[in-house]
Amino acid sequence: MTRKLFWLDELQWASIKPYIPSRKQRGPRRQDDRRVVSGIVHVLQSGCRWQDCPPEYGPAKTIYNRFHRWSQKGIWERLFLELSSIVGTHYENSIDSTAIKAHRAAHGKKGVRRSASAVAVAQPKSTRSRIVKAGR
Repeated sequence: MTRKLFWLDELQWASIKPYIPSRKQRGPRRQDDRRVVSGIVHVLQSGCRWQDCPPEYGPAKTIYNRFHRWSQKGIWERLFLELSSIVGTHYENSIDSTAIKAHRAAHGKKGVRRSASAVAVAQPKSTRSRIVKAGR
């Protein structure tokens, strides 16, 4: 099975790189920024959970931590505003986060008996008893 992975190309990375914080920090050496940012974009585009991020982007915890820390510092917002001002369409950009959920009681009223035909359709018959009888 081939995965469709998102990778920043040279032009995209060149436009983003000036807004990425410098690597002059204490602690262990930081993972490759381009790979991690590609992983963040992949998760945000696909809508998958952080822990389901493909291993090609690096550890899922690293990808989530980088996104979370940079969100708290306002880096993503600054990046978005700067890139949209370069394009000149900052008033036309939009983000859609439509979600539809059904309430747990959406299937019907509590205490109402369903007809026998509806119960039969909702609960398929077990084949185990027929298999046991046939095996004797």
